[in-house]
Amino acid sequence: MILVSACLAGHNVRYDGSHQLDDSIRKLTEEGKAVTVCPELAGGFSTPREPAEILGGSGEDVLDGKAKVIEKSGRDVTELYIKGAEHTLEKAQRLQATTVVLKENSPSCGSSLIYNGEFSGQKIAGNGVTTALLKRNGIQVISETQFAERVSSYHFE
Repeated sequence: MILVSACLAGHNVRYDGSHQLDDSIRKLTEEGKAVTVCPELAGGFSTPREPAEILGGSGEDVLDGKAKVIEKSGRDVTELYIKGAEHTLEKAQRLQATTVVLKENSPSCGSSLIYNGEFSGQKIAGNGVTTALLKRNGIQVISETQFAERVSSYHFE
């Protein structure tokens, strides 16, 4: 079983109320081979919501108390992001997920790139909060781009 970002399956859960549909991921969910999750909604956010970025580091730094997740208006929403990450970890463990496919660039889900915390559109290398927590617990996390590149080598049960 794999766990996937709900926005990649076509659910309108992104901060701006949109989705990032990936047809192959949607198909897997329809076939019952993948289950969706949105860490932000699990953390207590609604849709739409204000954009947020990690200030002062990466998801690992947030988990270690060295960085914060801040909305564009300046509100600290770190605890909601951590709550969503914990919910996602519990779900992945309960499902015995072998792979988790999360939306790149997100302060929750980024698995190689996140925004730099300045709301300037610039990206830096790093993991989002949910990805960092999943990886700390030995769960493989890949982006939708990595998934598309590897999809032919995956065998879904």
